[in-house]
Amino acid sequence: MAEATTPVPPAAKTAARAEKAEKKLVITLATMTPEMMSLQEHFGADLIQPAPNEGVLIADSARLADVALFLHDELHLESIANATATDYVKEGYIELVYHAQHITGGLPLCFKTRVPRGDADTVGLPSLTPLYPGVEFQEREIYDLYGVRFNGHPDLRRILLWEGFNGYPMRKDWHEAYYEQDTKPYDSRWPGGTHRLAEERVPWADNVNYPPNFNPDEYKGIPDAGLYDTMRAEAPTGGPTDTPFLATGIQTDELIVNMGPQHPSTHGVLRMVVKLDGETITDLKLVLGYLHRNHEKIAERNTWLHNIPFTDRLDYITGMPNEMGYVQGVEKLMKIKPTERADYLRVIMCELTRVASHFWSIGFLLNDLGAFYTPALYFITEREFVMDLFDEITGSRMMNNYMRFGGVARDVTPAQFERIRYLVTDRFPKAIDEMERLLSDNEIVRARTIGVGYLSADRCVAYSVTGPVLRASGVPYDLRRSDPYSLYDRFDFDVPVLYGGDVYDRYRVRVLEMRQSLRILEQALAQIEQTKVGDIQAGKKAYVHRVPAGEVYSRVETPKGELGFYMVSDGGQNAYRYHVRSASFINLTALKEMTVGMKVADAVVILGSLDIVLGEVDR
Repeated sequence: MAEATTPVPPAAKTAARAEKAEKKLVITLATMTPEMMSLQEHFGADLIQPAPNEGVLIADSARLADVALFLHDELHLESIANATATDYVKEGYIELVYHAQHITGGLPLCFKTRVPRGDADTVGLPSLTPLYPGVEFQEREIYDLYGVRFNGHPDLRRILLWEGFNGYPMRKDWHEAYYEQDTKPYDSRWPGGTHRLAEERVPWADNVNYPPNFNPDEYKGIPDAGLYDTMRAEAPTGGPTDTPFLATGIQTDELIVNMGPQHPSTHGVLRMVVKLDGETITDLKLVLGYLHRNHEKIAERNTWLHNIPFTDRLDYITGMPNEMGYVQGVEKLMKIKPTERADYLRVIMCELTRVASHFWSIGFLLNDLGAFYTPALYFITEREFVMDLFDEITGSRMMNNYMRFGGVARDVTPAQFERIRYLVTDRFPKAIDEMERLLSDNEIVRARTIGVGYLSADRCVAYSVTGPVLRASGVPYDLRRSDPYSLYDRFDFDVPVLYGGDVYDRYRVRVLEMRQSLRILEQALAQIEQTKVGDIQAGKKAYVHRVPAGEVYSRVETPKGELGFYMVSDGGQNAYRYHVRSASFINLTALKEMTVGMKVADAVVILGSLDIVLGEVDR
């Protein structure tokens, strides 16, 4: 017969809970960074509190702008790397999450605040655009997908969805027509089946709803309502030296022209709305979202493993770094590390991708300059060697689905290694030399790119610009050095920096980075020989992963710049929150400043120098 247990008095339970909570608070405070401590000392512990999982929480959301001013002016966190939101529907609030960054490097500072769900689109929050212009598009995205209003934002309109879209699709209680379930795998995939929510599905005939007071018939006559009204009426200053437009004495009328969305120079379905005085651009606005498929909503319904092939479809030129950023974030939550050989294979794949991507970028830049035959013959062809390798190793040229939590899907054979060595030591160095001979001193290339699309280092930082565009303006910020991940701290390589801040130096930085990638590849190929063949997976392979509760911001340096994944796990087999910080999307924030004051033909070249991919912009 089992012994009777003595009930624990309620007071003792309460005391035990209090002791446990106090220990947890001590641990949390001990992990606070100097910046977090400075915030708490300046504003007080009532306003600045340790946030669950990561960062600090601003208790009064109305003080968000005050805290951001202190971060910017006193703590010298010059850039907001990432801004997003999470809907905690059961708790009744939406949490805003920001990651502020020292441009000299190191870990970002995470700070958060909360707004009640009912107040999000009425009371809202103060906009941070006056201090951090780089959050302009990010705040518009949060408004578009979560319905959080930002007071003081210069142009708060939907950015990925059209004005007739009803509701805020990233909220947890938003359901589309024929809604199945919140997460996969679904119990039933057939409309009208036995699923308990079958009766809640919207019939096909009624699956289009409009926002309150929205009349689609009236909208047809005024597409993009509000877009043209906010464009400047006067011609501002602009150009490389920030000088006023030259008076030509020729009478011209202002004209608004739509470049795109179906235009070969926009690198996909992007629309540039430009206001012209003659051929001089006096204002520019971007219309995005033509490729938007709500990648993040899809990812929050997928299991963790399901999302790996979806990351290939962001920037579909750079699938390997995309996968690496995602799997490293999940590995941090799971507290596992890949095997050493798998880590080397990841670096090799990512640096091959960087070389291929820069070949592609420079080829398209020449296409934007009017050179149609040369890019295909000399530069885009080089990328094919990498694509052929990826096809053999992963089974796919572009949608590789190669990396796994704890490793990679398969090893590389000796014959494939030999082909990589040939490319790294023989083929690619010669191709890069030839490219520089053809382009760097070419009279037409120099005339069309030097001084065009100028952006200073300070403005790059303010706009949260990253990648070659930032380094071409004189800022030596590269995550492989500034916040090293994977095995990059083992390699000897330089971070190329130039100071022209124009299209020409963006081209030259990419050429220099290709040479540094070859240096990294030579070292990685030599060092991987010391690892065990076939040791490519840490732990057992699994199809379903229950990721421990927590949150993470994982980032990598792609050929475009910083790619970040902000993820929240509630302990299940699906992500509670999954957000992509896209370099292409955020770099576009600076396009207007780079283009105003230039000519129409220059706008095409400036956009090409950003090297965007619309799959990553629209997601």
